Amino acid sequence: MSVLLAFAAAMLFGMGTWLLLQRRLSRMIIGSADPADFADPLPQALALTSIVITFGVTAFLFAIGYRSWKLTNDDIVEDDVEDRYVARRAVDAEIVEGEAAERERAIEEDRV
Repeated sequence: MSVLLAFAAAMLFGMGTWLLLQRRLSRMIIGSADPADFADPLPQALALTSIVITFGVTAFLFAIGYRSWKLTNDDIVEDDVEDRYVARRAVDAEIVEGEAAERERAIEEDRV
């Protein structure tokens, strides 16, 4: 395995050196290239930043999931008591609003 890693590192180093020594990059560094041929670095930087942030968040979520599984030996996430309470309050509020609307309609019908 270490021979494979050494070969991969040598290949990456060699390709990077070759890319740095290309004539196009040398002309750009020296300043003899046409500035209209340059690429805008801002969209490239934003795309790379979004990729790195997405990778970091995904790795963090996998780590949290793995830690949870190691602690409980289960992958089921139960509802929190507070979540149930908030959901019940929302349903109760909808029922109360519905009853109030029915009362107002009945009052309007009685007037007519």
